[in-house]
Amino acid sequence: MKNILYIICLVFVFSHQVHADASYDRGKDKSATCSACHGADGNGENKMYPRLAGQYKNYLIHALNAYKSGERNNAIMSGFAAGLSEQDIIDLSTYYSKQKGLKIIPKN
Repeated sequence: MKNILYIICLVFVFSHQVHADASYDRGKDKSATCSACHGADGNGENKMYPRLAGQYKNYLIHALNAYKSGERNNAIMSGFAAGLSEQDIIDLSTYYSKQKGLKIIPKN
């Protein structure tokens, strides 16, 4: 019985890691549209747009869902977010949360 539980746990952990990596890769692929304003890796130089790199994944998920639902009102972001699926939001949030960014000081 212990062996069966051990195998189930291993399968769950392994499948979760594979999914997490796939989510990152899909997020990177989907970030092309975002890079126009937020930079290639979420560290855009234009101070008009927030840096996404290094933000908490849950924050990014919440923000994108808020734009999608209309809770946050921004014509550009609401338009982009409207076309995102739940998986798209998770993928993008995974990608940007794993980028180096919050510790990078913006140039003046």
